[in-house]
Amino acid sequence: MSHIKVNSEIGKLKTVLLHIPGEELHNLTPKHLDDLLFDDIPWLPLAKKEHNKFAQTFIDNGVKVVYLTDLVTEALDTSKEVKEQFIHQFVKEAHINSFTLSEIVTEYLLNIKDTKEMVLKTIAGIKKIELPNYQKRTLRDIVDESTFACDPMPNLYFQRDPFASIGNMISLNSMFSITRSRETIYGEYIFKYHPYYKDTKLCYERDDVKSIEGGDIMVLNKHTLIVGSSQRTTPIAIENLAKRLFFKEKSDFDKIIVLFIPKARTFMHLDTIFTQVDRYKFTAHKECYDALRIIEISKGEKEKLIVNETDEKLKQVLERYLGHEVTMIPCGGEDLISAQREQWSDGSNTIAIAPGKVIAYERNDITNNILRSYGVEVFEIPSSELSRGRGGPRCMCMPLEREDID
Repeated sequence: MSHIKVNSEIGKLKTVLLHIPGEELHNLTPKHLDDLLFDDIPWLPLAKKEHNKFAQTFIDNGVKVVYLTDLVTEALDTSKEVKEQFIHQFVKEAHINSFTLSEIVTEYLLNIKDTKEMVLKTIAGIKKIELPNYQKRTLRDIVDESTFACDPMPNLYFQRDPFASIGNMISLNSMFSITRSRETIYGEYIFKYHPYYKDTKLCYERDDVKSIEGGDIMVLNKHTLIVGSSQRTTPIAIENLAKRLFFKEKSDFDKIIVLFIPKARTFMHLDTIFTQVDRYKFTAHKECYDALRIIEISKGEKEKLIVNETDEKLKQVLERYLGHEVTMIPCGGEDLISAQREQWSDGSNTIAIAPGKVIAYERNDITNNILRSYGVEVFEIPSSELSRGRGGPRCMCMPLEREDID
């Protein structure tokens, strides 16, 4: 029996997955910001306080919060063999520059007896000076000036992207950047070995060569997905996901609405410009939602996909699928400057904890007040440090279970 249940973006949230920012942020340096997909270095003590407020907001609203490192630890502790397998796989995928150094890192991790401590170390990054008896033994060792044997994973507090809950299944995603590819290892072990989640079906595989990320995946209802074709999610990946859902898994999903968004860091995922906040209400970046190219993928006969482009605007398409008039709430309002500023700081990136109740960054005060004027209850969280990673409340969490909506 699957313990994943997400059939909408707004049904009352019951369980959500988070990762507390940790030492991986301390291992960010200006030299490697671009490589690690950051624009700035968050101050870790305040980032943790902000994240704790985020978690507490869920708890105060009756949502069970589970943490990635706890689930991975519990999965690896199911057997010595599983833990050792994880370590060998992690080292293999860590792009370590020599076989000798790989052996040293493997031994180092195997000697960390506390499983959670070991998991946290894989996330934080492993400096060469931390390794016992490390010496420059090979030509590669001598010419490689990197501080780290294994790079940190600072993006991991954005739990939305490595995998996505779709109905009773998980899309274990293939990440766009090699920097983030190791993040999905943790999901692989949770959904393969964790006592509670090990029976979960996968509707996408992390080793697929075509990238897809969770920030581009939205569940409109039990039959329909909205997927952004973005810088990080390819059209072929979307078709592969459709085939798995429609045919291999024989799920209830039979439609995918594909929204083509600009391939730019400003709009890195669909949820940076568009999220659902209530049954028939959506917040969206005004510059984009009337200009989006929209293609619909339907389930055809004999395992064929039916692909059709529509001239309708997003509002019309949503109304057709929901059978009800919808309201598009502009991020930042009608003023272009405010809209651009608050989209950059993730004003559109809300997470619904129930219909008409969302968590948002407090810094986007114009958008938050507009949402309230449309009857949406907004729970604000501080974000001076969390936002430096270029992601909002939806980016930072992965719903694992929601109640169905009528």
